[in-house]
Order: sequence, then C-alpha cells, then structure tokens
Amino acid sequence: MKETKVEATSDILAELVVKGMQEKKATDIVVINLKSLKNAVSDYFVIASANSDTQIDAIATSIEEEVFKSVRQNPWQSEGRTNNEWVLLDYVDVVAHIFLKDKREFYALEELWGDAKIEHVASE
Repeated sequence: MKETKVEATSDILAELVVKGMQEKKATDIVVINLKSLKNAVSDYFVIASANSDTQIDAIATSIEEEVFKSVRQNPWQSEGRTNNEWVLLDYVDVVAHIFLKDKREFYALEELWGDAKIEHVASE
C-alpha cells in the first residue's frame, strides 16, 4: 500500500515543529509569523535554543519525527548537522532553527524581522 502525504497548512506545521522542540526540552522557543510581510521567504520561522550539540541533534530528530508522524512530510532541506552549532530544517512554509545559546545571540534572527508578529512559547 502506498503512503500518501497529508497536506498540512503552515499553521499546523509550525505547531508540529514547536511540539517536536518541546519534546526534547528546547528553550526560548519563538515563533515568528512572516505571513503579512511582503517577499518573506516562508510563513513562519520557529527558533529555539539548546544546551549542547547532542541536544541540538535530538531536537532536530524530534521535529522530523513529529512532522512525519502527523503529516508524512520530510524537510525539503536540512543544514548544519555536521557541526551541530545551528541546525536548520526547511519545510518551505516553515523553517525551524535550533541554536546553541551563544550562536543564537550572535545571529540574532529575531531582530531581523522587527515588523513580524513574534510569539514567545511558554516553557512546559
């Protein structure tokens, strides 16, 4: 029997990414809604911090598993798995970023989208 991919809206996909991050205790989770911005590269950026390279890998794997389990979708592209200081999972409409804390401060992605709606996800 052939597996079919379930069509997920970017809102659902962003929620699944957050859930995958929370499963592995990611900290400082932020959801940046880019839908209202002209020429935005995606609908959402979801950003989180991790305490170690091992936790970064665990969070990235958890996101991939959560999204695939629910909507049968794999990331279109994945970057940074070799150095584990910053991993990017690109689902086209939703892009997940997992940073070591010092790298997150250095890149300061939240500051690049000052006119976007930014939601801070409460820790569980």
